[in-house]
Amino acid sequence: MENLFGRVKSVSCLGATHINQRWDETGQSYASTADDAAYATFNLSNGIIAQFNSSWTTRVYRDDLLSLLVDGTEGSALVTLRDCYTQRYSDTPRPIWNPDIPNPINFREAWNPVQDVGPYENAFKAQWELFLKYVVNDETYDSGLLQGARGVLLAECSLQSWAEQRWIEIGDPK
Repeated sequence: MENLFGRVKSVSCLGATHINQRWDETGQSYASTADDAAYATFNLSNGIIAQFNSSWTTRVYRDDLLSLLVDGTEGSALVTLRDCYTQRYSDTPRPIWNPDIPNPINFREAWNPVQDVGPYENAFKAQWELFLKYVVNDETYDSGLLQGARGVLLAECSLQSWAEQRWIEIGDPK
């Protein structure tokens, strides 16, 4: 997130167990011992607010396993694992809601697919290959120890926010 949108200044995180009873492969019920959802809001140093929701209990009404929606003042982008769509602010439909009639606007039609430039490698494989080139060939590698430590710090602050139910300021790894 920091490489795309900005440095995280603070985080507010909450987790939940929405389904307390589950069933195994044989149909036997058992009490849930794991949280199944996490909700986080990040305040970035440049004023951007990012919000993430990760949940196993979300009913699927989307086109891919992962979807990221970025809204800006000039437009929006919707990115999935395989596709990308954009919508300029000037192309955004302006509905007038009338509860007495069905909405006549198909909102998906207002999004424009981004031209596919070819097949993409598996992202995890590509990152692993970059790391191996760094180790074997002494090439540059953008994700160093401090970035890894900052990621751990962000996870720890998120857990602290969840436990204390308050915003947590993110400092620098020590």
